Amino acid sequence: MAMLQIQRISGVIVVAIFASAVQAQPAGDKGGGTVIDVAGTKGGKYPIALPTAPDNDTTAKEISQVESFDLNVAGPFKVLDPQSFLADLKTEGLGIDAQKWKDVGAYGVIKYKASADAIDFKLYEVSKGNKPSLEKTYKRAGTDTRTIVHRWCNEVVKYYTGEAGFFGSKIAFTAKGKGQSAIMAMDFDGHGAYKVSNNSSTNILPAWSPSGGQIAYTSFMRSNPDLYIAPAGGGRPKQVSKQRGMNTGASWSPDGSKIAVTLSKDGNPEIYVINASDGSVISRLTKDKAIDTSPAWSPNGSEIAFVSDRNGGPQIFVMPASGGSAKQVSFNGNYNTTPTWSPKAGKRIIAYTTRDGGNYDIVALDLDSKAMTRITQSEGSNEEPSFSPNGRAIAFSRSGQGIFIANADGTGKAVKVYSVSTTGVDWGPAPKD
Repeated sequence: MAMLQIQRISGVIVVAIFASAVQAQPAGDKGGGTVIDVAGTKGGKYPIALPTAPDNDTTAKEISQVESFDLNVAGPFKVLDPQSFLADLKTEGLGIDAQKWKDVGAYGVIKYKASADAIDFKLYEVSKGNKPSLEKTYKRAGTDTRTIVHRWCNEVVKYYTGEAGFFGSKIAFTAKGKGQSAIMAMDFDGHGAYKVSNNSSTNILPAWSPSGGQIAYTSFMRSNPDLYIAPAGGGRPKQVSKQRGMNTGASWSPDGSKIAVTLSKDGNPEIYVINASDGSVISRLTKDKAIDTSPAWSPNGSEIAFVSDRNGGPQIFVMPASGGSAKQVSFNGNYNTTPTWSPKAGKRIIAYTTRDGGNYDIVALDLDSKAMTRITQSEGSNEEPSFSPNGRAIAFSRSGQGIFIANADGTGKAVKVYSVSTTGVDWGPAPKD
């Protein structure tokens, strides 16, 4: 019973049920580009055309598919329907007839050519004529096509927005199974899923280290819900915290030296900070008769968001990372859980799960302006959000359906990237070039 209940540890009421059970257990640079100006564009998005190379072989189709997916979920772009294109692609080759692309509403056009040794990409801004604004050549030796296209799309995003893209990053999650659950990781677009945990027990709540080299998670492999750290690629985990009772909800400090975690070693679930290398307790941050759980460290390391029922139902609170008084920040309804911070510099934005009627939905809240953005609504039950490395997208779990990615500004439609029943979604850091 305890194992089943802890899988929804983000819900404070459920944590209370679990806590009583476990106590009985034994111990930019813009790169010369222009930041996108979407004034006057349809739907506030930058229209970009991504024609498939005229040879239309397997490689060309893969390049176009990956390129289209990446820029569709990037946030600022509207990828145009290829059926609308007027240009003769064979005649154009790697160049463009600017007027024909202007006539279909394209502001940008990407062309590419793939050989056995390399892939050449060219980005044109239609208003600037037939001279490429950005061009790159990538050697193919030892590098798969998907990785190359992700790198190119990151360059496109950086050129237009001044921000790094998130293509090539990874997402960790808990895959639910009968009587057990596994920690898994995959490319952000759902490809290449693999197991991180390697046992037949219940494993939950993965958390990427800031470097992307490790994943912390809670496992029942030794009966108690202990905290482990494993290599991000899978491998033997290290038991880091094995306090009696709960060792759950890990959140790494930005420098990777510490972890905020929920411990119930003294009876009540409270937020602690432990040493990431050996699990030794550095400090206790909360001391309240209520249940405090689900800590989330802010990107600049100065604050920690967490969930508490100290004012009634579970709500989101924020406190200094060094300790001190906590302030409630969520007020929409009586059930709000699983806070996560946007990594955008200079912003204090959190996303979290809110219960709206009978379903759970994702919202984002600017803590300074108090502006709230709806990420999901009337689309099933959605939980456990996690921001992309540049803050432009949010991944989350939709009950019974899998993992989805949505724009963090609330526009557009969420895209499914993985179809297995999942929970505990955590988006890893930006990819390394």
